[in-house]
Amino acid sequence: MLPEIADALERVGIVTPFPIQEMTLSVALMGTDLIGQARTGTGKTLAFGIPVLQRTVAPHDPDHEELAEPDKPQALIVAPTRELALQVSGDLSLAGADRGTRVLTVYGGVGYEPQLDALKSGVDVVVGTPGRLLDLVNRRALNLGHVKVLVLDEADEMLDLGFLPDVERLIARTPETRQTMLFSATMPGAIVSLARTHMRHPMNIRAESHDEQQTVPATAQFIYQVHDLDKPEMISRILQAENSGKTIVFTRTKRQAQRVAEELDDRGFNSSPLHGDMQQVSREKALKRFREGKLKVLVATDVAARGIDVEGVTHVVNYSCPEDEKTYVHRIGRTGRAGASGVAVTFVDWADVTRWKVINRQLGLPFDDPAETYSTSEHFFHDMGIPPGTRGRVKPQKPAEPREE
Repeated sequence: MLPEIADALERVGIVTPFPIQEMTLSVALMGTDLIGQARTGTGKTLAFGIPVLQRTVAPHDPDHEELAEPDKPQALIVAPTRELALQVSGDLSLAGADRGTRVLTVYGGVGYEPQLDALKSGVDVVVGTPGRLLDLVNRRALNLGHVKVLVLDEADEMLDLGFLPDVERLIARTPETRQTMLFSATMPGAIVSLARTHMRHPMNIRAESHDEQQTVPATAQFIYQVHDLDKPEMISRILQAENSGKTIVFTRTKRQAQRVAEELDDRGFNSSPLHGDMQQVSREKALKRFREGKLKVLVATDVAARGIDVEGVTHVVNYSCPEDEKTYVHRIGRTGRAGASGVAVTFVDWADVTRWKVINRQLGLPFDDPAETYSTSEHFFHDMGIPPGTRGRVKPQKPAEPREE
């Protein structure tokens, strides 16, 4: 954290971070998109406020003049109500007192003049309610073309108040390369879908989990409702995603582990099964090759995977819905180790939707209604960062054996 911000907070007696701040800061300062599930009073304003202030070039910073448009907003924070907007601005002014960051609050029900004057003279961060923000954009008084950080605060409230269409219009005016942070106490379907459309690999962070170790904060979680026959094709495409490295695929049975590993191998991905029917020597050999990076994929059953701790696992794929929430947490804990962020993907069959809903509820996750997804689905390519046109095979299919007459 910048000393200027730390000093300003210390003066008002803020020295120890709240859990959500601790979990969010390192992720947000890197520019990663994130979804924070947190209620008011958990300290979430500073969780996004500090990264906003740090990523905004202040007027006295040496590179301020080098900005394409030094007086246009670099950050936009959208809040559902005037009261919340004022509270957020107050916290930002407090934390940014020594940075000299120019923060403007805009909301309806008051005259336009002071807001228009402030925008003319130059602002760095705009905090406001959707209606008035959109109004100013339509009047060409507010230019969002240089926004680096977008924050949607209390998104579920905005949904309840009917502001979502306005929020979508505002997002459309910001650059695609921005960082987006979304905070919401609950995650109704419309908010999940908003996140899926406008965020890239968001990390899910929950402020008040029922059990401190429940979910792994540094893991981006994706849940898809899929067809069994499409699963190998989907995994093969995930294995070619931009940030794909070592991958563990979890299956329910030994036979499934064997079959999936063989199928992936046949498609050209270095894979090995890991299950209880294999000899100890073969299991150790597979693990060693996986550790050394000679194997890209390990297809394992839960029992065989117990106690595996391998550095650099980027993806975990649940080939089918885990038995219960503990298994889920255990499995996805294999990725995102040691501060690195990982991706956990869960395939839910039609028959397992109810089982998934129970896990989702137990862990307080926001994925109550997994989207029906295919290996060709646009949102799947977008979520996973799979290059367009990727196919599920990197080596040609073997010709079929001639049948005996």
